[in-house]
Amino acid sequence: MANNPTQVSILQDEIRSRYDTLSKRLKQVARYILDNSNSVAFDTVASIAHQADVPPSTLIRFANAFGFGGFNEMKQMFKQHLMEETANYTERARLFRQTAGEETSAPETPSEILNMFTMVNGQALQQLAMQVVPEELERAVALLGDAENIYVIGLRRSFSVASYLTYALRHLDRRAFLIDGLGGMFTEQLSMVGPKDVVVAVSFSPYSKEVVELVELGAQRKARQIAITDSQVSPLAAFSDVCFVVREAQIDGFRSQVASLCLAQTLAISLALGNSKEGK
Repeated sequence: MANNPTQVSILQDEIRSRYDTLSKRLKQVARYILDNSNSVAFDTVASIAHQADVPPSTLIRFANAFGFGGFNEMKQMFKQHLMEETANYTERARLFRQTAGEETSAPETPSEILNMFTMVNGQALQQLAMQVVPEELERAVALLGDAENIYVIGLRRSFSVASYLTYALRHLDRRAFLIDGLGGMFTEQLSMVGPKDVVVAVSFSPYSKEVVELVELGAQRKARQIAITDSQVSPLAAFSDVCFVVREAQIDGFRSQVASLCLAQTLAISLALGNSKEGK
């Protein structure tokens, strides 16, 4: 598949390059636009403004700032892009019904909840496979393979992903250490990190202050960094050599971890396969 830039990707690049120059409210819109392209395509202006926590007038100002006559003109570009990028006919039909205004009733029974989570997690995994750049994946595996020590950081919701990755790396006989801050010793656990090491940081909005501080410490010590996060303007992204932006499924405020765990498993298995090839 060709990697020619699209109108949406060109706009996203411009938003990222101008992000630091935007006002506080325009930054809120920028973050939402970068991280929720599907929602921008199909949600109402009122809904987008609510999710971005800005007045609708701010959306218009944002669109004007990037050369659009209005926010609906920007929405139309995202909608057209998504329809063109969605190859699966069934998914296109679902998206078409969504644009027509049909609402899916909220799941209530355990079976309905299971079916809904299965569906949205399947979509999240498809999106993960489409959006992860193969070269970045290979670079991350190479960094892990060359690392003398691997420090893995993830707190609260991200702890399960970090602990699984540490578990998998240990089974590959890698010197992997989970930074869990036991007894408040976050800094002490990372005190020996150096240029030959890799720090893998996992954090999603609202970002853990401790993780951000430890990522900054790793950068000061010139360690290589791999970030697993949910935004292209996440504080982890600024310090990373490789940054994976993962869009997890979410229903009624409950965010899944399926895509993040799939990515962690991919890194570990890819490293294992690389080790076995070297051993031949």
